[in-house]
Amino acid sequence: MTQTVVITGASAGVGRAVARHYAGRGARLALLARGAAGLAAAERDCRELGATQVRTYQVDVADAEAVQRAADDVARLWGGPDVWINNAMVSVFAPAWEVAAAEFRRVTEVNYLGTVHGTLAALRHMRPRDRGTIVQVGSALAYRGIPLQSAYCASKHAVQGFNDSLRAELLRDCPGVRLSMVQLPAINTPQFSWVRTRLPRHPQPVPPIFAPEVAARAIAWAADRGPRELNVGGPTWRARLGNVLFPGLLDRTLARGGYDSQQTGTPVDPATWRDNLDRPGDQDRDRGAEGVFTERARDSSAALWVGTHKPVVAAAAVGALALALGGLTRRPR
Repeated sequence: MTQTVVITGASAGVGRAVARHYAGRGARLALLARGAAGLAAAERDCRELGATQVRTYQVDVADAEAVQRAADDVARLWGGPDVWINNAMVSVFAPAWEVAAAEFRRVTEVNYLGTVHGTLAALRHMRPRDRGTIVQVGSALAYRGIPLQSAYCASKHAVQGFNDSLRAELLRDCPGVRLSMVQLPAINTPQFSWVRTRLPRHPQPVPPIFAPEVAARAIAWAADRGPRELNVGGPTWRARLGNVLFPGLLDRTLARGGYDSQQTGTPVDPATWRDNLDRPGDQDRDRGAEGVFTERARDSSAALWVGTHKPVVAAAAVGALALALGGLTRRPR
């Protein structure tokens, strides 16, 4: 059956890659974002890849009513969303004491409340049918905050808490509606060239860096199968495990290296830097899915393969253990 898929933040970065992935499947697509040029280019991409039913909505996810109107229009056209992917995000790179209260509020409104708005809009149409899947695009930083991104990390932590509460409620009252969260590692997106920053050098994702298509495949896999969570990439696993086992050590490690690891060697000119916190960064110019770190970005993840092939991995582990035990029992005495 043809799926109806709604994607927020669909004009660039991970959202753009997810839209292209579903276009290749022939899905009906509703693309939500702020930037006119980015949205128009995303629609062209999707149609070129085979999607024949594509609608775009120039929406700020911080506006709950606008998100709900878009969801209602999708329901009017195609009978409601089968998959809703909350991906829109913004950030501020600076020490916490250099981030204004209004900037904390804006990041929270987009990343956290935008996720809540999208989720509630989707549930309005999924709950009566007791069917559908909601995927929250999260981050390793939903569990482990890092320096210079306090607003972003806090918003992702908030989404995680919201999800835990909502998941239990759905299991009780709407078990047919599935809820997943995909925790991403560093991804090469335009974010790092239009984020609001007060750093002296160009922001970068903490290496190793992955291509947006890696995230897109993970998100689509989660939407298909509805796992509670999916951790993408070895760095996500290491961050989560390290935060459980050695949180104090991580604090000190990040205090020493967390500033340099998030900056390139290229100086930032504050007079020419244009960020997308309050206005879209792709209103007049398409920015695409990829950022400026393409040459350093990995197009696959062994850890993701393991996470999406658990039965195969488990069978292989059992087989290896059986062979090892068999060798021990046959060893001459």
